[in-house]
Amino acid sequence: MKLAVAAITAVSAILLSGCSASQIINTGGDTKCKDFTTQDEKKQNEEVSKMLKDKSGAEPTSIEISATRLSAATWCQTLGQPDSKISEAPHG
Repeated sequence: MKLAVAAITAVSAILLSGCSASQIINTGGDTKCKDFTTQDEKKQNEEVSKMLKDKSGAEPTSIEISATRLSAATWCQTLGQPDSKISEAPHG
């Protein structure tokens, strides 16, 4: 019971602190542009890798990850809206 209360308290504190989900966990293709564009390259690669793996079921290559990350970043900074998901960006 104490563990459940502690977990609920921790989650509530995170949500109230203004952190988005993608800053805490890997949200993959559900990552919003406003979060993606502020992440470092390593975190972006993790998000893109999860998105690609969720889509195909296979581990993506480093070239696929890099190309998709660049595509998503460019799209988010041009045509995408802050609340657009990176999965909406055109990618191979």
